[in-house]
Amino acid sequence: MQPRELISTAQIPGGEELRLFRRGGDFMIMLGGNELMSSRQSGSEEALALMTIERLRDSKTAHLLIGGYGMGFTLRAALGALGPDARVDVAELVPEIIDWARGPMQHLTAGCLDDPRVRIIIGDVADAIGAARYDAILLDVDNGPDGLVRAENDRLYSSRGLAAAKAALKPGGVLAIWSAWPDAAFTRRLKHAGFNVEESQVRARTNGKGARHVIWFATT
Repeated sequence: MQPRELISTAQIPGGEELRLFRRGGDFMIMLGGNELMSSRQSGSEEALALMTIERLRDSKTAHLLIGGYGMGFTLRAALGALGPDARVDVAELVPEIIDWARGPMQHLTAGCLDDPRVRIIIGDVADAIGAARYDAILLDVDNGPDGLVRAENDRLYSSRGLAAAKAALKPGGVLAIWSAWPDAAFTRRLKHAGFNVEESQVRARTNGKGARHVIWFATT
């Protein structure tokens, strides 16, 4: 097996250090000993986009907010399913993530950052949520609703954060949240916030294998 090569590092505002590794043609982003994302596993991130768009009233002109960029799997899947008049805002807290997408991982990016439908926002997705009205808000900013990466992420998943997301959605809008594991307490919190909640399990890999991840679809 080829050894991992450290390509770059980045500091998470209010959090720890991210490390970008490459092994052959594969990339991994690590936080401490945790692999946050890998180019080998894109299935559930793509499902986050595709299953959300299936639930929209009109995908041709929809306005989406994605937080955060990651390795771009969710954004690319969304662009492939949305119409030419749709818009996608991508909020990414760590600017180096976008630099990596345009640099060592540009073959994975496949030009999606230059799509005219895309607007990149460098900053906290919690701030972007209050700045516009959206047909869908897709959150994949942590390993789940417990703030592993950054303690401040907890505010997104709190009762107040869910109320803010609900207020930012247009009628019939969808709040979609990715998690590495189930969380019954969070499901109850979504329902208490006034959402209709559907919880789906999806595989980490596009071939239907790998770990089971969770996506909550909360509709207004």
